[in-house]
Amino acid sequence: MRKYIIAILSVFVVNQFLWAQFPGGGSPGSSIVGKITGKVIDSVTQSPIEFATIALRKSGFEKDIDGTISNADGSFEIRNLKPGKYDVNISFIGYTSKIISDIELTLKEPDSELGTIILMSDQVLLETVKVEGQKALVENKVDRLVYNAEEDASVRGGDAADVLRKVPMLNVDMNGNVSLRGSQNLRILVNGKPSGIFSGSIADALKMIPADEISKVEVITTPSAKYDGEGSGGIINIITKKSKVQGVSGNVNASVGNRQNRAAFNISGVKQRFGINGGGGLFYSWPQEGTNSFIREDQIGDQTRIFDQSGTNNTSRIGFRGKFGAYYDFNAFNSINSNISFRGFSFNNESELNSLFMDPVQNLTEQYQRFNDGYNLRSGFDWTTDYTHKFSTEGHELVFAYQLNADISRDNKTIERIGNDPLLDYTEKNKNIGDNFESTFQVDYTNPITENVKLETGLKGVIRNIDSDYDFKVLSDEGQFQIDPSRTNDFIYGQDVFAGYASMNFTIAETWSMVAGARYEHTTIDGVFGDGTGAFDQEYGNVLPSIILSKKVGMNTFKGSFTQRIQRPSLHYINPYRNQEERKIITEGNPELEPELSNQYELGYSTFLGGTVINFSTYYRRTKDIISSYLNINDEGVSVNTFENVGKTDVYGANLFTSFTIKNNLTLRGNIDVNQYKVIEAAEEFNVEDATSNLIYRLFVSSSYNFGKGWKAELFAFYNSHRWSIQGKLPSFSMMNFGIQKEIFGERGTVGLTVIDPFNATKSFTSELEGANFSQQSDFSIPFRSFGVNFSYRFGKLDFKQQNRQSVIKNDDLKGGDGGGQQGGGGQGQF
Repeated sequence: MRKYIIAILSVFVVNQFLWAQFPGGGSPGSSIVGKITGKVIDSVTQSPIEFATIALRKSGFEKDIDGTISNADGSFEIRNLKPGKYDVNISFIGYTSKIISDIELTLKEPDSELGTIILMSDQVLLETVKVEGQKALVENKVDRLVYNAEEDASVRGGDAADVLRKVPMLNVDMNGNVSLRGSQNLRILVNGKPSGIFSGSIADALKMIPADEISKVEVITTPSAKYDGEGSGGIINIITKKSKVQGVSGNVNASVGNRQNRAAFNISGVKQRFGINGGGGLFYSWPQEGTNSFIREDQIGDQTRIFDQSGTNNTSRIGFRGKFGAYYDFNAFNSINSNISFRGFSFNNESELNSLFMDPVQNLTEQYQRFNDGYNLRSGFDWTTDYTHKFSTEGHELVFAYQLNADISRDNKTIERIGNDPLLDYTEKNKNIGDNFESTFQVDYTNPITENVKLETGLKGVIRNIDSDYDFKVLSDEGQFQIDPSRTNDFIYGQDVFAGYASMNFTIAETWSMVAGARYEHTTIDGVFGDGTGAFDQEYGNVLPSIILSKKVGMNTFKGSFTQRIQRPSLHYINPYRNQEERKIITEGNPELEPELSNQYELGYSTFLGGTVINFSTYYRRTKDIISSYLNINDEGVSVNTFENVGKTDVYGANLFTSFTIKNNLTLRGNIDVNQYKVIEAAEEFNVEDATSNLIYRLFVSSSYNFGKGWKAELFAFYNSHRWSIQGKLPSFSMMNFGIQKEIFGERGTVGLTVIDPFNATKSFTSELEGANFSQQSDFSIPFRSFGVNFSYRFGKLDFKQQNRQSVIKNDDLKGGDGGGQQGGGGQGQF
């Protein structure tokens, strides 16, 4: 309890310190904003012109930076403009355009009223025109690819895993485990900052985030030095929908289906320089029954030992999410922003397995039934506070940030086994209590030295403290549960990372751009068991360079990059807790794992022509000390699955994405990613042949159609090939879904239907592993076909031009859990 109080007090002290140190002052350059308003009318009829295009530019420049369209009464308003000089271009089909130049907004007079603007007809007779616009589903930017989820009808009512399955370059398997270009060594952020929700199982965390709350997903394959050095595969940033308004607004959404049910609400209020927001949600998945089978054969001389299992399991989930945030602009130069979010969900699992173990060497045959009753609870919170000081030059700023994350887990299982021999019978309980606390301190400084040169530099410290307390109790002959000391302990783990970075952004001759920088990270790790045994520590430093070079030729962009990354193992990999639901199948972490180090090279090309988007890239990545799950069979026929640094891997790959629109209402998209995964220089003890390689690919196709009058439809299908480990292959996965929606209540609401895999009531997934003396196959089947109806409604005054207020903290620095997938029979046990 003392460490909880200290952590919370530290947040309070930091907040008070920042508030006291920067109460006002500073140089001009601000978050105080103004607006430009006016009204457009016809020169002859004096009637208002609706849908006139109002384009905003900085004075002396030709590039539009903002804009809007006129309302039914001809009025328009462009809000949230920083002080400066602007030009406004007013145009409409059939009229001569008009430009109003040198509109000056100042801190003293931030608003400008242009009055009545008269457009003259250009004498061209036109038919009635209806103007409609829609944001592109996929956007390719210099340093990232952006998927606009809110434009996709087919993800309504799902969760974050359903959204990520549709993002180019990403692969999400049937368990919700995410990989980027074949690598699971990546970091997932929410609104640009880390969340403790991902410190355990990424698959479980994604189920907590409703698809309806996701605005877009950013995929960053070559992070600059500003980002943490972790995540050799890259960074995924999930951006949720945020109200950016003056006044009060919000939304509610809900979905009901035969698999999952969700309900959520969000509300925000902004008045002048103060704003607050909050929201919450619930989800529940109906109990579903699946089947599983497992068979393992291992050789002992010329004898074959067999372990065979089959049975059923029943699972259900219920969870909640909540958030609250507030910001305040002290003046034009200083502002503070604080947000807290919390979550929790429980996972219930009941299973029954029939087992057969035959050992000809010992002339032993065992038959038994095993009954499992498990209850797992995950909860936690993320609290972030940023203080921003702006200088006179636009983009020149200093940001102080502090973040506290907590992820708390409680696992309880009761296991009963009844066999053909009384010696096989037992009843036991096991419990794992885990606390993961993480504090982050960060300072970032950005200085646009000239119009074409920008400096980014900063310091960061991340302090992690993990405590895993686990015990096993066995029912004695006297009917009392007694502690098994051989399987009971407390593991305390600490990891501190201190970093500094510098990055320069250059624009050369308007068509060339370059981002070059380096990051230094120093890591200290220590761990010990509660009884004082197993103490260890590590310390190492890494310099991680990165460079991105791009060239624009018309509508074409060419890009080349190099980056070096480090991947420290997360809790999923190091937690020594033994999942031993089945005595003959054990899974455990390895607290002595070394980090992975990767060098990645990439060449890319993208173009946009006549409504067609093409994005192509090739990449090569070499990783040493690769972390992989590894299974051994001991002399008693017990398998132990853990994680090891197995050697080096090479990945060669290419990705192609294209999208094009036909007649403004039909859009077709396709993506294919292919890579060759090759193991080289594997350590001898792992019995892996050098240059072992396998092909991995992912492809998807989708189409969307706008029927008009508020009706939209989307069809989507994908196929993920088998994934490979050093000992075998993991299941392939395919899915098809269809969504249709209708706008209601004057475009403020939608109602829709989503159908997933209508032709497959169930799906089966098979894994195959092979070692020096064993082969293993596991299979599980789950109900899959699903359908649901969804509803959403927005209320309040909507104005989406307020500045973005997301934290600068992005802890991109741990190898996330891959959800296992190599064990059968005993089930998955995760901290």
